[in-house]
Amino acid sequence: MESYKTISAQAFCDMDRSGYTVVDLRDPEDVLPNEIQGAVNIPAEQVMDKLELLPKDAPVILICYAGISSEQTSQKLASLGYDVTHVDGGYNAYKKFLQTEEDDKDNENDDENGTEAGSEATAREKRPAPLFVDAKHLKCPGPIVKVADFLRDKPDGTRIRVEATEDAFYSDIRVWCERTGNRLDSLSAADGVILAEITRVSGQKLGEPQAEKNDKTFVVFSGDLDKTIAAFIMANGAAAMGRRVTMFFTFWGLNILRRPEKVSTVKNLIERMFGFMMPRGTKKLGLSRMNMGGAGAKMIRWIMKEKGVSSLEELVDSARAHGVRLVACQMSMDIMGIRKEELIDGVELGGVSTFLGSSEQSDMSLFI
Repeated sequence: MESYKTISAQAFCDMDRSGYTVVDLRDPEDVLPNEIQGAVNIPAEQVMDKLELLPKDAPVILICYAGISSEQTSQKLASLGYDVTHVDGGYNAYKKFLQTEEDDKDNENDDENGTEAGSEATAREKRPAPLFVDAKHLKCPGPIVKVADFLRDKPDGTRIRVEATEDAFYSDIRVWCERTGNRLDSLSAADGVILAEITRVSGQKLGEPQAEKNDKTFVVFSGDLDKTIAAFIMANGAAAMGRRVTMFFTFWGLNILRRPEKVSTVKNLIERMFGFMMPRGTKKLGLSRMNMGGAGAKMIRWIMKEKGVSSLEELVDSARAHGVRLVACQMSMDIMGIRKEELIDGVELGGVSTFLGSSEQSDMSLFI
């Protein structure tokens, strides 16, 4: 098997790459704001399907996020006879080297330009350290919600350093920064901890309505515990991204909004029968699969607690606190004999026009 070569980020920066095919293995959404001049973007998982873009008559250089994917892909290409080299440390090392060079140039300019430039350098040195946000051991959507809450009222230019332990945070924080207009200065992972440094650059406060139609609408038809948890996790995540969220509860989904305690209301026989047979409140919901007479639901709740996942009740409270709009379908309430007095605080009553009006302002409507 042919071997591959490894070069440092500094060597990659200094070399003449005109005779090489440079392939950036990162995802397109990460490449656009941080392009490497002259590189072809082919995500790592697509390289073997796009070999026609890699002529064998020219040596290939691979660069990814941190050097792992590029090394693995180099092994595969070398086995096919390619002259292939990968950049050790990937784009993270490349960016760090460029920043070091830029800082050195700034220092040289300071020396040449005298007191005025020197005072600018001093100001940079005195720039306050990033504020620390501890999101370790939080589960989705906890880390993103905590970051959004922390930055919500902070001025532009505020810098934070976030530490999280949930693997999904590595992807989530990149997308969150991209969609909220904040700048992701760095992102790395080591020893089970994901570290992100972020600068607040958006002029719009997080949580305020966006000018574009980026609202989210959820039709919650099911009254199953697992589906309800999923719906509120997505709703909280969307709210943390500054989106207006409407949750429209209809038929069995109305049971989610019922107060856990019995409320005295005037009902006919059929309505009382409905009320007796249906679960009252979130703590009475069962699973859509393997409910086992309620044992499955208790087991899921126990596992969620052990894993540090927010309970459904905590997710509901968080949604209300972050402005998620909870709408109960009036028609379904009439059919099922549910009165407004039986619903938790903060619930609106609405009909099909309320749902359609929200949906027309949304770029995503989910039926759960």
